[in-house]
Amino acid sequence: MMELIPNLVDTALAFAHMDAIDALRAFFIFASCTILSVNLLDTLRLRFVPYGARVTTTVKSDPSPAEAPSSKSLAQTLDYLAALRVPHSYFTHFYIASVLSSIFWAAQVLQQGHAFQAVATRIRPERLQPASSMTPHQVILCWVLMLGQGARRLSECAIFSKPSSSRMWFVHWLVGIAFYLAVAVGIWIEGTGALQSYEFTLDDAKVTIVPSLPTFLGVPLFLIASGVQHDCHHYLFSLKKYSLPTHPIFRVIVCPHYTAECVIYLSLALLAAPQGQTINKTLLCAFVFVTINLGVTATTTKKWYMQKFGEESVRDRWNMIPGVY
Repeated sequence: MMELIPNLVDTALAFAHMDAIDALRAFFIFASCTILSVNLLDTLRLRFVPYGARVTTTVKSDPSPAEAPSSKSLAQTLDYLAALRVPHSYFTHFYIASVLSSIFWAAQVLQQGHAFQAVATRIRPERLQPASSMTPHQVILCWVLMLGQGARRLSECAIFSKPSSSRMWFVHWLVGIAFYLAVAVGIWIEGTGALQSYEFTLDDAKVTIVPSLPTFLGVPLFLIASGVQHDCHHYLFSLKKYSLPTHPIFRVIVCPHYTAECVIYLSLALLAAPQGQTINKTLLCAFVFVTINLGVTATTTKKWYMQKFGEESVRDRWNMIPGVY
């Protein structure tokens, strides 16, 4: 029984002609495409995409007598699935998963543990060459930043939360947890080749080397985006519940905290670029997921603002990316 799951994983990877890195990237891209597909169809978007205060319309099947039985059954099934919701406060679980998985994988990498080896043995040999891998110091830097991101968001959930009856579809919750578990692996997986032959010491905690250009640019970008996002969350917390934000940055962008989230993951993708490459493709796929997921939510948020406060209130505001979207 203990060998069943590894054998199934190996069979699936071989069938798909993938290794662990490919599978991780595929997860992010598949999830992104699924979100886009659901958002394109009204019958799915209205049921499954909005959550919390944005749920302004409840779609329920009330088929006419002339409607085909199969259509009735499908609508009723969708209604049933849409009703499977969890409290919006479960967002906290995302960041608990993020922090715990970051700590878990740090221990695995340091000890060359079974879980680390299970991933490493499922990466193609050509991707394990140290010369084309992330350096161990890159892994440390990105791990610290990701742990800090998870810890900050967890603390914000604890400090900035308000009592609410808002709920979200249970699949949002599951996908969110899966995303943070996957990102915790994505932070280091393209450095596996170097990590396998590297022995960490206390000296690795010292900053003794001149930062590279990506590090020199990427770390401030990450920190600035994190600060902007924190300020946005603090401002939203200070507002009367479900009121229109009037802070200067919110007058330009409907969801600047989403913009900051995208910048955070883009900076990580740049900082984690393997040697000889411009960007970390695994984290780039994670960035794509974040951008699409939050972009869809930003659109829903703007529509909700228009319905509640009038179209003129947010007509001239960008959804998430100034000048683009």
